[in-house]
Amino acid sequence: MFNIIIKGFTTAGKGLSLTLKHFFAAKNSREILSIQSDNYFKQQEGNTTIQYPHQTLPVPETGRYQLFVEMDDCIVCDLCAKICPVNCIDIESIKSTEAIGQTSDGTTKRLYAAKFDIDMAKCMYCGLCTTVCPTECITMTNQYDKSVPELSLLNYEFSTMTAEEADEKRVALEKQQAEKAAAKQAVMQKKQG
Repeated sequence: MFNIIIKGFTTAGKGLSLTLKHFFAAKNSREILSIQSDNYFKQQEGNTTIQYPHQTLPVPETGRYQLFVEMDDCIVCDLCAKICPVNCIDIESIKSTEAIGQTSDGTTKRLYAAKFDIDMAKCMYCGLCTTVCPTECITMTNQYDKSVPELSLLNYEFSTMTAEEADEKRVALEKQQAEKAAAKQAVMQKKQG
């Protein structure tokens, strides 16, 4: 019983000495170090916290944070949406009647992106979508502070096509397909007749 009381006092003494050490060291600001620094996890002096947002810790280059899509490079292949384990990427494509341009790596674009939405509230930041993208148009940025007052504001729309433009492209595609079908039908009738 006496040993337990002594152990209690020594534990409390150690805790108080550690608290006082940090209390008096808190007058110094924490030094912002790169994550590659040998002393990154060994800082024993200064504040144990930083004064965010006035001070920020360096972000690792390979960190997984907010997704960004460079729509000029997107060929709307839908691979990112197919591999996403939580279905946070929603893509709607419209086939073009002709080639509509090229990406920065020279890939020909043949699909319009009528809709390209990413719901970052669902995203689990796995990075699978960035690895399967053939044109590397979807990337993870170094932005991690995206506080919003409503959950719906975390749904990012990357497509710049309006609903009217999408309808025009659909009508043009339907018209082209109808013309091809009529031409094919005429050829078939000539062969039979």
